[in-house]
Amino acid sequence: MQTMFLRSVALLGLWGLSTSVATRAQETPQSDVGFSSSPVGKKLPTDVVLVKGAWSSASDSVTPLPEGGKVAADVYSNQYFGLTYTLPPDWTEKYSGPPPSDSGYYVLAQLRPADTFKGTSRGTILIAAQDSFFTLTPAKTALELTNYIRDTLNADYKVEKPPMEVRIANHSFVRFDYSSPVADLHWRVLATQIRCHIVQFIITSRDTKLEETVIQGMNQIKLPTDANPKQGTGGGDVPICIQDYASGENVKERVDPVFSEHRFNPVPVRIIIDKEGKVKHIHVLSAFPDQAEAISEALSHWKFKPYLRDGHPVEVETGIMFGPAPRPTTSPSMNAAIQ
Repeated sequence: MQTMFLRSVALLGLWGLSTSVATRAQETPQSDVGFSSSPVGKKLPTDVVLVKGAWSSASDSVTPLPEGGKVAADVYSNQYFGLTYTLPPDWTEKYSGPPPSDSGYYVLAQLRPADTFKGTSRGTILIAAQDSFFTLTPAKTALELTNYIRDTLNADYKVEKPPMEVRIANHSFVRFDYSSPVADLHWRVLATQIRCHIVQFIITSRDTKLEETVIQGMNQIKLPTDANPKQGTGGGDVPICIQDYASGENVKERVDPVFSEHRFNPVPVRIIIDKEGKVKHIHVLSAFPDQAEAISEALSHWKFKPYLRDGHPVEVETGIMFGPAPRPTTSPSMNAAIQ
């Protein structure tokens, strides 16, 4: 995860500062569609064989999804995270992000100055999220992940300010500043946790004054009251998220999925369990269509022990990994070797 994180922000930073970008062959589909959905492209290539790959999907089109956020009228809003962020003046989103990875990493929005931007320096804002149920690092909170990134930085990067808690718009974030002297790029990472996801705002530029201006503009951001770099487990108007709830004595009835083909990709799935212990919602983060259908059919028969909070049953959100789990990141020296 740390390697993926650094590669993502580095590439996005260079992308934002370049003068030309290759156009994506296809756009990300609407995230609130069923299992039959597939990427809908603007223009499909000719003389090639198209194979439908792993993609995200959901069991209904009503329940918000992490990847369901969008930019409209200069505001990025994400109903799943309860997040509203007003873009800096003359900033825009040109390209949608890819689907979630099989380790639960989301590119929620990629922002950059528009053609009307009057500043002398440019940069990018990456809004990303890491599902703490499926992360490949030993870090489970925003604070732990930020410290882990600091501790495992490649030698080509330089720590400018170590991770520290800051207040923005009356919410707690952990902030981490680092740079690449060779590339002359600076990163400002602001992270918090919402519904067991580590949500990050990653600002990249050669101009540190521009980055500070962007951070100051975040004072209008709106987040759930429980957003916190150390906890952020939901509850209240949304389900409470609990790791590994779909295991042990919590599972009263279980049916294993039957796959039509043998595949060896990990399939991370988030489910919402209602107050009676029934599966209310299924969100497949990354799977082939036949896998998603088989998993959905199996999970519809699962029954759980209702979760009690203060003596009352509440909805629970948890994660299940089908198939082989991705190899976790365990060694900083291993990270450095493959970067």
